[in-house]
Amino acid sequence: MTIRVVIVDDQAMVRAGFAALLSAQADIDVVGEAPDGRQGVQVSRSSHPDVVLMDVRMPEMDGLTAAREILDPPPGVVHRPKVLMLTTFDIDDYVYEALRAGASGFLLKDAPPADLIAAVRVVASGEALLAPSVTRRLIADFVRQRPAPRKDPALRLNGLTPRESEVLELIARGLSNQEIAGHLVLAEQTVKTHIGRVLAKLGLRDRAQAVIFAYEAGLVRPGDSA
Repeated sequence: MTIRVVIVDDQAMVRAGFAALLSAQADIDVVGEAPDGRQGVQVSRSSHPDVVLMDVRMPEMDGLTAAREILDPPPGVVHRPKVLMLTTFDIDDYVYEALRAGASGFLLKDAPPADLIAAVRVVASGEALLAPSVTRRLIADFVRQRPAPRKDPALRLNGLTPRESEVLELIARGLSNQEIAGHLVLAEQTVKTHIGRVLAKLGLRDRAQAVIFAYEAGLVRPGDSA
């Protein structure tokens, strides 16, 4: 199956470079480009991509606002592609908010070409793209600025079993499914089942939102180690 991609970035050279790189892959087809968030939303609505590569900082409409419009469309708009945020900075409050809004992850613009290609494939497959060390630092630094965890997420934790809470905590610490399985001495498929139940019970879209939820609920705090 071919992965349909839209690239949204205000730098023409960046769009051209990404488009050339991705189009050279047999399983990826670049179906649209846009120089700002507003046009990015329009192109995404008309071309129905699987993945939108969205720059964070752009004129007219920034990537965060555009991501929100794509991921939470008005009534009548059925198609909701995955959104992968692109940023020049590894610590960026906009990226945190984009993950909260439902983006499937983020990637640094200067990442190696192979990482970009892999990221598109990972996100298109329905997985969240989390670079544990960077993402965890991003979220920890942002949450550290908050005076206290939000009450609502903390209350929602009550619906999880002790094992599910444990799995959620390990996700937030940046562990992969395989690492969680080793840590808890479980089969990897069992871990996947627990994660599916956690996401369903908490009403979360993917692993990225699960990490943020764990921090906001106070299950994991900045400075905690895995």
